[in-house]
Amino acid sequence: MIKRTAQFFALICVMIIVSFNYDNPQENNEITVNKLSTELGAIRDFVPVNTVIAHRGSTYWAPEETEAAFRWARNIGADYLECDLQITSDGVIIALHDVELKRTTNVEEVFPDRAENPASSFTYEELMQLDAGTWFNLARPDQARASFATQKQYISTLEDLIMIAGGKRLKRDANTQQRIYSKVVNGDGTVTYTFEYETDPMENGHRPGIYVETKEPSVNPNIEQALYEKLDQLGWNILTKPATGSGQFYTGLDGKQKVNVGNTSGKVALQTFSHESLKNLNNIFAGKIPTLFLFWLGDGLDDMPASDPATYAGFINFGIENRAVFFGPSIAGAPNNYDELLEPWQAELIHSSGAAIHAYSFDTPEQMNKYYFGEAGLPKPDRPLADGMFTNLSDMTLNFYHENGVRPVGAEATAAEILTNLGY
Repeated sequence: MIKRTAQFFALICVMIIVSFNYDNPQENNEITVNKLSTELGAIRDFVPVNTVIAHRGSTYWAPEETEAAFRWARNIGADYLECDLQITSDGVIIALHDVELKRTTNVEEVFPDRAENPASSFTYEELMQLDAGTWFNLARPDQARASFATQKQYISTLEDLIMIAGGKRLKRDANTQQRIYSKVVNGDGTVTYTFEYETDPMENGHRPGIYVETKEPSVNPNIEQALYEKLDQLGWNILTKPATGSGQFYTGLDGKQKVNVGNTSGKVALQTFSHESLKNLNNIFAGKIPTLFLFWLGDGLDDMPASDPATYAGFINFGIENRAVFFGPSIAGAPNNYDELLEPWQAELIHSSGAAIHAYSFDTPEQMNKYYFGEAGLPKPDRPLADGMFTNLSDMTLNFYHENGVRPVGAEATAAEILTNLGY
């Protein structure tokens, strides 16, 4: 573990002055931002450009952050399977966005007296009693599939995510279709689960990486250290087990290329909105794993309070001081209608630091065009505003990049075809 000191950051960060002449409230003011060091630039380059990041696997085509969503994202050809991390009361790292369980499970039926409780207050054995698939059919009837309910969808674990990225699927009992696992209570009271997996007969050769988000430490204390240890245990921590592959992000011939990010030094990317968690990630991973600092406009503790140049530059500087090499601003537009945090001047400010931009979240061709080519009627930017996209429709984003000549192949098949081939 490397301690954060002023002397150390004096070595890895140099300052640059960027003068802006845009139509914004602080026109002509000089804004100071940190610049990535050569060492941090090399970490940034562990991740491919025009990155397709499958947000929660998919929020559109399958129940988010479940086996179905992650298998689909892998087989469609996304570069990364993305998830939010939390930790159960018995120490299992899970993939779950909401603090509570009501939106994406039947917790109100199974544990009615605990329905308001955070997921972190449950054991993983308790969470395995929940159905994380049926809700999707009710919420998205146009994308509903009976198998999302009949083939039980569990709250995924971090281990599930990594195994699916590597071409596996959950091993299930042939009669009950329940996942197969064993549990041992150790002498110190801790619990060790052993989950069983099998080669996915429908996996098609893609080997994506994983892009994982840590929440506020107050919600899941010590999750950053637990993440380090679990990645180490599973052989996905490049600090303890460096990647030994070719380093190529894609393998095979044009027209038949497969994603290979999961076999490179960029196999794991970290992300957080939390200032405290970013500091923890910096201290624990020593800046050796690609890390993204997410931006959200609001009045919360970790939110960006305003989007003026000085405030925006301050968030960039904080990120680089804590060895972030990517920034993740929200983008405008339907269906989410988030606040706009990726205007052209904002993109240029980030890019001037040497960092890259993975913006969130893309749902429409209009958004992809706007943040790649620039807004219609305005001068075309020198480079795309977004260097990668957190996307709920990886099929659409893959095809967008392919059609614009920056990716040799698009989606492996249609979204519906992939789901059907996977048995959904």
